[in-house]
Amino acid sequence: MRASTTKFFLLLTAASLSACTNLFLQPDRFIHMRPEQAGARYETVDFRSYDGTKLCGLWFPSRRGPGKGVVVQFHGNGENETSHFLYVYWLALEGWDVFAFDYRGYGASGGSKSMTGSVADGAAALSYARARARGRPLVVIGQSLGGELALAALDRDGGEGLRALVLDSAFASNQEIARLKLGQLWLTWPLQWPLSRLLISERWSARRFIARRRPVSLLMLHARGDPVVPYAQGRALYDLAPGPKAFWEVPGDGHLLAFGDDGAEFRPRLARWLDAATLEH
Repeated sequence: MRASTTKFFLLLTAASLSACTNLFLQPDRFIHMRPEQAGARYETVDFRSYDGTKLCGLWFPSRRGPGKGVVVQFHGNGENETSHFLYVYWLALEGWDVFAFDYRGYGASGGSKSMTGSVADGAAALSYARARARGRPLVVIGQSLGGELALAALDRDGGEGLRALVLDSAFASNQEIARLKLGQLWLTWPLQWPLSRLLISERWSARRFIARRRPVSLLMLHARGDPVVPYAQGRALYDLAPGPKAFWEVPGDGHLLAFGDDGAEFRPRLARWLDAATLEH
């Protein structure tokens, strides 16, 4: 009995470790939508991460002459840029150049998924965008897990030229998110606290980096009924952030609603907020 019990818990731990790894990075290589299907003008961009990994991005040039600056999107943990660009490409119509890119293991980018690698990829994307910005403002939009990756990449990169930071449906703690997900499965529910502490690192958690960002305007958005990232996680991260900052509560019960289903309200608001935030500097 002792041997079988030990074997059971070893298998349980191994399964949980695999599940927790996949919790944070769930890439695919499908083409979900081509930008031209959304009526967007764009170019495909190839660039390199710091270890030489080939990365792919989509560049949407301003549709109002010379761009006000460059918006860099850090997308969430699932799918790839061919679905996530829909949240940000419209800013090209508001006079911004927009850069959406894929981390390693996602879409057309090379390599295999890795949190550490994704942070390095984000820093490389910032460097690429900065070179094309040529002194114009940089804006970063991090969505869901992309909020965490954006903060960590900005910390590594230094954030030169950053004028505004937008975090949409972001969370403060990897361990807390893992605990919540483990608590949803009957097999791991009894062990959600120890497993989340033993198997999940806080190395890249957003709460470690939020106060270390450049002192630029911060905007956070979160739906109170978000079923993926609890509203309380977004508020906890916001409370840790120094100013200047603003928090917009999004109605509804979905994830990443502000620039998706609720875009008619929040897209114009974001465009106005970005103009004001970048003019302050």
